[in-house]
Amino acid sequence: MVDPIRKSRDATPSRALYTPEQRARRDASVWTRVQGVLAILQFAVFLVSLALVARWALTGAGYEAATVSIVVKAAALAAIMVTGSIWEKAVFDRWLLAPAFFWEDMVSFVVIALHAAYVAALLGGWLAPRELIALALAAYAAYALNAAQFVLKLRAARLQGASPSDAGVAA
Repeated sequence: MVDPIRKSRDATPSRALYTPEQRARRDASVWTRVQGVLAILQFAVFLVSLALVARWALTGAGYEAATVSIVVKAAALAAIMVTGSIWEKAVFDRWLLAPAFFWEDMVSFVVIALHAAYVAALLGGWLAPRELIALALAAYAAYALNAAQFVLKLRAARLQGASPSDAGVAA
């Protein structure tokens, strides 16, 4: 007996992330490598910053170091967002919101908004340290979700025959 759910799933054409032309542009673009390097650096900055924020939350020590690390994380995020937009333009001929990365870009907007809100609140003196750290942690939670989106997208691209150099854009 044929499983109707499996049959309908098998009959549904999978939507490839890249056309052959887009894959060629992706593989030829220097921005693919830039995105890969920046994604790794940003994740390292995130881990260090998260440790510094946790240290402050648990011990009350190191607020200045945690604050600097959050600002550095926001700067790294801005760099990867700008270069990611350039990457999307090179590969998909759209600055942002290419269909293949629409939801990743939408969540990236939330991530950048939360990081920007942190920097604005810090510079404006609008929040106390505890509230600033809470805002940073909200930004970091959104970043973790966004990073997971991009890792899953990278995995999907590789499963669809993409080259190992595929980095995509990552927040």
